[in-house]
Amino acid sequence: MSYKAGSYDVIVIGAGHAGCEAGLSAARMGASTLMITINLDMVAFMPCNPSVGGPAKGIVVREIDALGGEMGKNIDKTHIQMRMLNTGKGPAVRALRAQADKFSYQHEMKKTLENQENLTLLQGMVERLIVEDGVCKGVVTQTGATYEAKTVVITTGTFLRGEIILGELKYSSGPNNQQPSVRLSEHLEELGFDLVRFKTGTPPRVHSDTIDYSKTEIQPGDDVPRAFSYETTKFITDQLPCWLTYTSEETHQIIDQNLHRSPMYSGMIKGTGPRYCPSIEDKVVRFSDKPRHQIFLEPEGRNTQEVYVQGLSTSLPEEVQHKILASIPGLEKVQLMRAGYAIEYDAIVPTQLWPTLETKKIANLYTAGQINGTSGYEEAAGQGMMAGINAGRRALGKEEVILSRSEAYIGVLIDDLVTKGTNEPYRLLTSRAEYRLLLRHDNADLRLTEKGYEIGLISEERYRQFLNKKQAVEDEKIRLASIIIKPTEKVQEIIKSVGGSELKDGIKGIDLLKRPEMLYHHIHQMIPAESEIDADVAEQVEIQVKYQGYIEKSLQQVEKLKKMENKKIPENIDYDAITGLATEARQKLKEVRPLSVAQASRISGVNPADVSILLVYIEQGKIARVSNQ
Repeated sequence: MSYKAGSYDVIVIGAGHAGCEAGLSAARMGASTLMITINLDMVAFMPCNPSVGGPAKGIVVREIDALGGEMGKNIDKTHIQMRMLNTGKGPAVRALRAQADKFSYQHEMKKTLENQENLTLLQGMVERLIVEDGVCKGVVTQTGATYEAKTVVITTGTFLRGEIILGELKYSSGPNNQQPSVRLSEHLEELGFDLVRFKTGTPPRVHSDTIDYSKTEIQPGDDVPRAFSYETTKFITDQLPCWLTYTSEETHQIIDQNLHRSPMYSGMIKGTGPRYCPSIEDKVVRFSDKPRHQIFLEPEGRNTQEVYVQGLSTSLPEEVQHKILASIPGLEKVQLMRAGYAIEYDAIVPTQLWPTLETKKIANLYTAGQINGTSGYEEAAGQGMMAGINAGRRALGKEEVILSRSEAYIGVLIDDLVTKGTNEPYRLLTSRAEYRLLLRHDNADLRLTEKGYEIGLISEERYRQFLNKKQAVEDEKIRLASIIIKPTEKVQEIIKSVGGSELKDGIKGIDLLKRPEMLYHHIHQMIPAESEIDADVAEQVEIQVKYQGYIEKSLQQVEKLKKMENKKIPENIDYDAITGLATEARQKLKEVRPLSVAQASRISGVNPADVSILLVYIEQGKIARVSNQ
């Protein structure tokens, strides 16, 4: 028997990385929010690698923070190590990566949720949605409790009909032997959603005291204090190192000899795995010419001896995992604490979503995270934040928010999912962003803080500090453009020390900074500012001046794109009535139902000729519409 248990503006199903951001965003905007999760001890759990950030992903965490989200703040408070990656390359590919204390990360996030106004945390299993006339009105739990809501966000991760596979063993389970969500998955199919089966994997965990670290290479964190959040002022200085080792020829032989026992090759695994995070058996088969593969030994926290064997993701039988570990330098006598495994789960085909992450089939229902076919905590959190913002705004009667591809990696991620779909677990890469020079780690606040403030997730104080920084950058650029640096002995000495050619005449400070070898602090030595310049202001000045030409070129491309984005396609357009469209294009346009001509142009199967035909119809006002009859 069901009973009415409560009524809310927003209900979030799940409390992983997507669910946490969704719940916090909605609650912080003033929407009464209920978060229901299978197990409260698993809030913000890291079932796979204990880390946050990395190429593209680290920029997503900065974007979440710039909008007013929590992931960056949480990892800043709980990491054991932090490093800036790609420092030898251009600013477009630099990214921060932190090793997490996975247990502290969980506990800190749970505490944040528990203390958040307008947010209620509840342990329970949602089995079905309340849907009336194509509109989601709430949820029903396993115990028969009915909760009404104006909007619902599903963030179930890999729990939907989850199955763990380890060698010949296969059983129903969520990650880390948690209870799976079976009935909700079946209910989504009953509602008419197309689901796909995906697979992901995790490596073994081993006991730190049984590792011979003398045979590995130390990987320390950066000496410079680093942070994801623009609000972080306290920095963790006692960092723990990670360690690097490699597979051996013996490792590869063991894997080759046991491939027939791998669920991936025996046919037991049906789901599609992530291309960019393959299992060790997949790596050995696909890259048979490589004599060895990197293995990183990553501590799971300060108060545990468990070490995550990054790079050794596998679903081979447990006895084979013991042999593989013993064949790796430094792990010859290692004690296995948890075996690696694969997990198969249901995901929703993401082309069934609008760019707001609302489902096309059922109004007021949103999905975010791995249920949408992505991999990774950061991709999940970015989607969760946008789904929470949009579900909250819909519930409060406000206009929804869509980030464009030129505004944020989160915009690239969501647009890729809803426009192109994915036939494998989607991972965000810098190469997926055509405007990556604009979407940098260093300028996430300049891109998104204004938006976060308008939404209501950025405080007045933080917004004021942001405006001050923005002004300081402009003021310093104006100062550098107005001061002439003369070829004095001191100036020539500084230029010579960095391998530059000496000045013949005076030069504007801003023009000297454009030289590849010159850094901002060199210019500052020559013409010091009257007051102290913050490091992040100096960084911004240097990047904006040095890359001005490239940035302007990207901005021109963005302006062209905006014209296409502004060419809206009416919702009730009848693609069957448009003559000249290719059959595949017609089919894909009907399936995705793009909101603009720009989005239509990004659909795979829609070629430039189809876009031209579509443009002609819209511009000439000959829009073929579905008959009202």
